[in-house]
Amino acid sequence: MASSSNDRRGPAGAPAALDSAPTEILPGRPDALERTEPAPATPPPRERAARDSGGPSGSSTSPAEGLGSAADALHQDEIRRSRLLARFGLLLAAAVTGALFVLPGDPVMTWVAAAAIAVASAGNAYLYWMSLSPERYRPVPVTAVWVSAAVAVSCGILYFGAFSAAAMVVSLGIYFLALGRSFALALVVYALCAAIQLGAATAIIAGAWDDPGLVRVGDLPPGVLIVLEGLIQLILGAAFVMARASRRVTLQAVNEHERAIRALAQRDALLHEARQDLERALQVGGMGRYSGQVIGSFRLAGILGRGSMGEVYEATHAGTGEPAAVKLLQEQSLGNPSYVMRFLREVQLASALEVPHVVRVLEIGDATAPVPYLAMERLRGRDLAQILRAERRLSPAQVLDLVHQASRGIAAAAAAGIVHRDLKPQNLFLADQPGGPPVWKILDFGVSKLVGGRGTLTGGQVVGTPIYMAPEQAQGADVDHRADLYALAAIAYRCLTGHLPFRARDVPTILYRVVYQMPVRPGALVEVSPDVDDCLLIAMAKDPAQRFGEPAELAAALEDALRGRLAGPLRERARALAAAHPWRPRP
Repeated sequence: MASSSNDRRGPAGAPAALDSAPTEILPGRPDALERTEPAPATPPPRERAARDSGGPSGSSTSPAEGLGSAADALHQDEIRRSRLLARFGLLLAAAVTGALFVLPGDPVMTWVAAAAIAVASAGNAYLYWMSLSPERYRPVPVTAVWVSAAVAVSCGILYFGAFSAAAMVVSLGIYFLALGRSFALALVVYALCAAIQLGAATAIIAGAWDDPGLVRVGDLPPGVLIVLEGLIQLILGAAFVMARASRRVTLQAVNEHERAIRALAQRDALLHEARQDLERALQVGGMGRYSGQVIGSFRLAGILGRGSMGEVYEATHAGTGEPAAVKLLQEQSLGNPSYVMRFLREVQLASALEVPHVVRVLEIGDATAPVPYLAMERLRGRDLAQILRAERRLSPAQVLDLVHQASRGIAAAAAAGIVHRDLKPQNLFLADQPGGPPVWKILDFGVSKLVGGRGTLTGGQVVGTPIYMAPEQAQGADVDHRADLYALAAIAYRCLTGHLPFRARDVPTILYRVVYQMPVRPGALVEVSPDVDDCLLIAMAKDPAQRFGEPAELAAALEDALRGRLAGPLRERARALAAAHPWRPRP
């Protein structure tokens, strides 16, 4: 990746050492990040109406209803068309049955036609029943229905005459079936219908069988009958070939449309994140109240960025000249005990973590300092939000590197009894290292909590960024490191697919979806192994007990999944989770 002397100022984003847009969800603000009320236990009106009507937003959507590809969409259309065809077939059977009583057909062929109608009607009734539920519309029974119906209808048509217009009815069925998913089934039905038609016509032309049809062409010379049969075979073959060609063209058009929609969705996600960064950039100023002063061991220069309760200054060590970033409480925050206590909590927690994948603390303020402060290493590089704006999505290798390194930071925090609670692209920083590869570092422990401690200093509020927030966190329940693992998995989803896991116009709807729904299946958005779908389904499970228990376990599973070799037990585990919470259908 291109390296920059990026201190996350201006349009590039908030400073590396700043709690970029402190995570407070305020009512009425879709981009806000901390709620002061519990997450909704019932869906918002729009979500509830969609769910009750069986729409795509409802949580009752079955796995079979999720359209994972253009072929899946056409298959759903095939099921609907089968329902209509079955109705038409039953109506046509009733009409032909009535006609048998008044038409002067051959007595033997009348019974043959009646038997054919009975078989075809039973098949149409069964086809209609299967088409009422996608789970019933399975290949084996569908094949049995079509093959039996094809034989029955082809034999029944001989009642009217092998060379009559009734032979063209078969072409409609062939065309319909060839539009469907199964090329093999369409080919078999076409071959059966064409063979029965050709066999009967050949026997009649050769004089081996007296034409028993209602419409007879016995007075025509054999040459004319051969031409007529050739035309009939041409029509049957054309119906098959044209339908398959039509399917290919439709698939291509749908796929092109999907690619355009995905590109627009990715662009929308980038604009959404850019707007957030722009808001933070507008808060960045040049010189601050403490610029030029010495705080602790550091001389402060210009402001790198501002949050709702803190300012981050460019700084150097007064003795060694070592660069640093010094975070101070803003003047107006000093009068807010909650902000002061939260800042001191960040100081306490950040200073307890000495690992390469968490921003390093250089110094913390003592009682003699004029204002509470936290001096941290000065990072150069880019945060993940900036990288995603430039590259839209990361390669599987880049995502795996991110997850491996971030999971080590999460593991170190968990070992110290710390839960970050606000992992997001802005809080993952790819820091340049002199003489070595860049290192991912976790920033901002301003809303973190101590596991088993006496609270979080956020007043029991729901804290975090809604899009990446774990379901239990969105409900205001107690959390542990598995909430951070969920957030890391949601970030991996964003990096792999180029799409945010959840989008909505307001925070309550996002929180509802986080708690009750899954995102769109990753494999429906980009080409990845189905194992990646399974891995992320586990990592983003609604129940924390059903997720990966340890950071290293998540990283190892994702590595296996990206290589298409996820362990069998994990695949079974994902299938069980999908039964309760399937991936959401594409909009």
